[in-house]
Amino acid sequence: MLSYASGTSDVPLLGETIGANLERTVATHGDREALVDVAAGRRWTYAEFNVAVNEIARGLLARGTDKGDRVGIWAPNCAEWVITQYATAKIGAILVNVNPAYRTHELAYVVRQSGVRLLISAVRFKTSDYRGMIAEIGFTDTIFIGTPDWNDLIAAGRGLSLEERAASLAFDDPINIQYTSGTTGFPKGATLSHHNILNNGFFVGELVGYTEQDRICIPVPLYHCFGMVMGNLAATSHGACMVLPAQGFDPAASLRAVTQESCTSLYGVPTMFIAELGLPDFTTYDLSSLRTGIMAGSPCPVEVMKRVVAEMHMTEVAICYGMTETSPVSTMTRRDDGLDRRTETVGRVMPHLESKVVDPATGRPLPHGEAGELCTRGYSVMLGYWNQAEATAEAIDEARWMHTGDLATMDEHGYVNIVGRIKDLVIRGGENVYPREVEEFLYSHPDVSDVQVIGVPDQKYGEELMAWVVLRPGATPLTTEAVREFCKGKLAHYKVPRYVHVVEDFPMTVTGKVRKVEMRERAVEILDLHAAADIRNA
Repeated sequence: MLSYASGTSDVPLLGETIGANLERTVATHGDREALVDVAAGRRWTYAEFNVAVNEIARGLLARGTDKGDRVGIWAPNCAEWVITQYATAKIGAILVNVNPAYRTHELAYVVRQSGVRLLISAVRFKTSDYRGMIAEIGFTDTIFIGTPDWNDLIAAGRGLSLEERAASLAFDDPINIQYTSGTTGFPKGATLSHHNILNNGFFVGELVGYTEQDRICIPVPLYHCFGMVMGNLAATSHGACMVLPAQGFDPAASLRAVTQESCTSLYGVPTMFIAELGLPDFTTYDLSSLRTGIMAGSPCPVEVMKRVVAEMHMTEVAICYGMTETSPVSTMTRRDDGLDRRTETVGRVMPHLESKVVDPATGRPLPHGEAGELCTRGYSVMLGYWNQAEATAEAIDEARWMHTGDLATMDEHGYVNIVGRIKDLVIRGGENVYPREVEEFLYSHPDVSDVQVIGVPDQKYGEELMAWVVLRPGATPLTTEAVREFCKGKLAHYKVPRYVHVVEDFPMTVTGKVRKVEMRERAVEILDLHAAADIRNA
């Protein structure tokens, strides 16, 4: 049988805009809590949240914001970010998410490439002087959060009606541009519709069983799909509560929020859960209210997942897999999946979507169990990259399949396992090595807290394996010889890392993805592999 699966469901897709869906939730759950900004000590019921959203929506109308105009949001996690997300949706403006870590060069590119007309921004965050950088690139139409600008915007819209604008909107309209962090060149703006992200958030919520009783702790960035779709839209489409523990990720703040707000669900990329589990006072937090959550963003180590289930009470935790271009989730584990499924796979295809694993060279589906490129198709596939038709055509084929660039296998039951990136595949002396397999094995070492495996240049074999290792607290220093001895007899010789590099952390994107390209560049310097790196291959 071929590696193809389609997601059937008795629950239909939502055929409405984000604003209309929010109004339905408010009508049913108006007195329930919708949003808690823990760091700021503020909270809103659904009725109060809708008032706040409508105030900003009317203010944007008063500023002359038309349907389809791009409105940028540049801020860390805060209530105003969430309010802006829904306010722009209600008037059909396209929200442009700006990475909080960007500097002037990146900011200027995104503002110019998307054609941002109005920017809603924090004044500053950590070491970033947003006001100064905005002035430096010469952008003038900005509303600064936490200043009189916000109240002035509300005042400007008093007395205006949203009804006429709402009636002009369609659920297939573009509503969001998210810039993907490409490994080369400038990022591309994945353009997403109401239909894309509302349904993806809704079905993520369905599969973890959200109701109005749930309270979701969201320490992941709102500017990314993980926060604004899997977090916010999953919550508001079910009447659940969004809990923002801090402006940026803080492991202690996250667990404090779970304890104080009795959260039932906690989100994070693997490195976040590792940090939380590693807190010296981890056992003092009351996490008994948790039942579920989502681990996603990068491959999830089996041993970490087992600890999350056992020690954080997250017995129904789900693994999600996807990408910004697919709104984002394509496959997901289910609540009734056994621990093996929820630790060794990224689940099955989502409802109303299709998945297949193909030979990257021919595009033909492969038999079950064979590794190839994972492709996905359905309502979640983006409209395209903003003003980049050629890049869109490279990613989405004529049959509307999104090519993920990820190497995966699919078993006879439709469960998918991600074995690496096509570009991350290491070819050592003609042998294909999937770093994920080696990483999973090294996680079983008692002194290893986190590990990433990369290919580095080698004059003899073309590439060799290098393991970057984060040690557990109190662990003895780990040598290359000790790691090789640990692998001996358990991994094929060509899968055993030649080099081991102990670090305190990995170079990361803000969304928690490890920057292996940067690690390879640094490895050449660390190991003095310039001669091998300079060898040109056919």
